[in-house]
Amino acid sequence: MSSITFPHLGEDMGSSSSPSSMHDSMQGSFYSPPAFDVSSSFQMNPLSAHPPRTPRPSSAAQSHFRNMSMSISVYDEKGEEQQDTETVKGDNAEVDEDGVEELDEEDVRVKEAEKLVKTHEVWRDLFVTSNGRDKAFKLMQYSIRVYLLFHKKILFRGGNSAWQLEIVRRLLAAKNGFSFTRKMLIMFNWLNPLSQVLAQQSVPFSSSGSSLTPHSLTPTPALSSKYSQSYAGPFLSHPFLRALLAAPPPILLELVNGLSDDMYTLSRLGLIGPKLGERASRFANWCWLLGTLVGLVENGVEVSIIEGLQREVESRAYKESLSGATSKSQPKTSKIDERELARLQKKNYWLQVSRAKLIMDFIFVSYDIFGIKPWKDTIQSFAGLAAAVLSSAKLYDKYRNVLVNKALAS
Repeated sequence: MSSITFPHLGEDMGSSSSPSSMHDSMQGSFYSPPAFDVSSSFQMNPLSAHPPRTPRPSSAAQSHFRNMSMSISVYDEKGEEQQDTETVKGDNAEVDEDGVEELDEEDVRVKEAEKLVKTHEVWRDLFVTSNGRDKAFKLMQYSIRVYLLFHKKILFRGGNSAWQLEIVRRLLAAKNGFSFTRKMLIMFNWLNPLSQVLAQQSVPFSSSGSSLTPHSLTPTPALSSKYSQSYAGPFLSHPFLRALLAAPPPILLELVNGLSDDMYTLSRLGLIGPKLGERASRFANWCWLLGTLVGLVENGVEVSIIEGLQREVESRAYKESLSGATSKSQPKTSKIDERELARLQKKNYWLQVSRAKLIMDFIFVSYDIFGIKPWKDTIQSFAGLAAAVLSSAKLYDKYRNVLVNKALAS
């Protein structure tokens, strides 16, 4: 049997003396891994289907360093912004302190002026006018009416003595005298709405500048007068009648009411027949009723506007309190809001007084127009007295404010 020779293994075979050593040498030459050079770079087979991956640093480390850099920059920006806001707040604090001092000085001046105004001075200026005297006589007239109710029904229910009847007669005469005097005092009140109508005559209701038609299509005054005469006739083309028709309804009601009251007063004086005077009185009552309804509507609109402004100021103060702004941090703003809120509350209070007075007038005149009989004397007496008190309080506050303004100006 011939022997099989293995190339390149002569030396190994010669050196090895046993089959086990030969097996180990063969296994080592075929299965031992190649030596790995640490210094050499890693190389990928270019024929591989997967592209080589570029080594990247750890994402956790990147996010850590990024957060650190962002936090450092944010703190730097916050520090700069805080310094800027502190400087701005310091400047605003100086301005607010100056503004608060001015507002405080103005409040002190107003309080001093109010102290200078005396009560008798207000009544003096109030009684100089016919409107003030009318309110004073109205208070006395309806106070007598209310007293007569208590005199007849409570105090001296069954008294028919001579001195009691004399007291009742004198009080009734005084009541009628005050009523007639008030009618004389309010004569020619229709001149005020008439002046407003004549003032509208100089300022037309719609000018060519505010019209929606182009300037070229706007008729000239000669053409407009010709058109008005042709369509409305010579009577309605009069400037006064055109201004009268263009006047607001409340002014027209006040004008007609004043004229009707004067006709009734002339009938009381005997210059006009009693039938015409009664018709004028009834027509004046209707004008009074319609004017009262119009006044209630206007009062409701004004009250809604004032309450809306009041809620706006209160909501603004509430938002400022939620944002951390206080009277110490923003003294001028809080002071202005307080003054504005006080002004709106005062305005709302007097509007409520006006509404109550209008309601009393509506109750009073409704009994005369609709012919309501039950409790007529009692309801009209108390309604008239309440209206007199409310209107006198409004007029007193008006003249007091006039004197306060004069004291501030001096």
